[in-house]
Amino acid sequence: MDTATHVVMGIALGGAATLDPVIGSDPAASHAVMAAVLLGSQAPDLDTILKLRNNAVYIRNHRGITHSMPAVLIWSVLITALIYFLFPGVDLLHLGIWTFIAVALHVFVDIFNAYGTQALRPFSHKWIALGLINTFDPIIFSIHALAIAIWVFGAPQGYTFAIMFAVLAGYYVVRYIMNKKIVHEIKERFNNVTGIIISPTLRFRSWHLAVTTESHFYVARHVKGVLTVLDEFDRVPVPQTEMIKAAEEDHNISAFLSFSPVYRWEVEEFSDHYEVRFIDLRYRSKGYYPFVAIVQLDSSLKIVSSYTGWIFSEEKLRKKLHIIPD
Repeated sequence: MDTATHVVMGIALGGAATLDPVIGSDPAASHAVMAAVLLGSQAPDLDTILKLRNNAVYIRNHRGITHSMPAVLIWSVLITALIYFLFPGVDLLHLGIWTFIAVALHVFVDIFNAYGTQALRPFSHKWIALGLINTFDPIIFSIHALAIAIWVFGAPQGYTFAIMFAVLAGYYVVRYIMNKKIVHEIKERFNNVTGIIISPTLRFRSWHLAVTTESHFYVARHVKGVLTVLDEFDRVPVPQTEMIKAAEEDHNISAFLSFSPVYRWEVEEFSDHYEVRFIDLRYRSKGYYPFVAIVQLDSSLKIVSSYTGWIFSEEKLRKKLHIIPD
């Protein structure tokens, strides 16, 4: 989820924690837990600072180790220790429990969008992305905002936020049912389906789809119950030529391939260089696929320049990176 949603989730969880008699009966403990869950609700996204280094490092690591099982425990211990230092005397066990819940809840809700997490590390490096909720869901945020407003105007915070979480659970069930109906429709529409990636949008009944069959990739959308195919590509395996092998050694390309589950590739040959491009099919915007990885190699297959990330025009890509003009 986005930062704002994690913040309001932290506030809501801190409010719900007052139903715990140990927390609700002690104002200092209540304040300590609120501080702890707010930190815990943000901590796993500390890896966002990796973007300051470069896109390849960010793509390879964001929502990776910081969202793993060991990290959930480490974040919980560190935050609990910090808050206990600031609020000595509060019940350490209950403070730790609610901090752990906050960190675990962050990782848990991130699983439900299309980006996903590597929450099963170190047992598995597989990305878990259920495709039920957009990274920012207006309904989820609004439900939190409404509950916070009701609390501010005098409603008991514990019961207010407990009811809110129950409503959210129902909303997730509705989204799950919608997702499964789309999967069923896709399997009836296409033959020999081997993969389906569903990406929710900001709109409640609008979904982006990337469908893989034995012979084709289909990019589609599902809006208000209607499935529409936008693009169709032949599914051609990436040839393991010397050029491709050299390209895959590049850090930008390898980061892209470690993250993207469905993509097509292109190779272009120019008078003095080659260009290899991988294009993620999950993200389509106004007929353009903005998430790419590109590498340029000279005639001896030495890497000259490369890039991975979001780009919305060829002109900006080449101008920004100063790569070899075509």
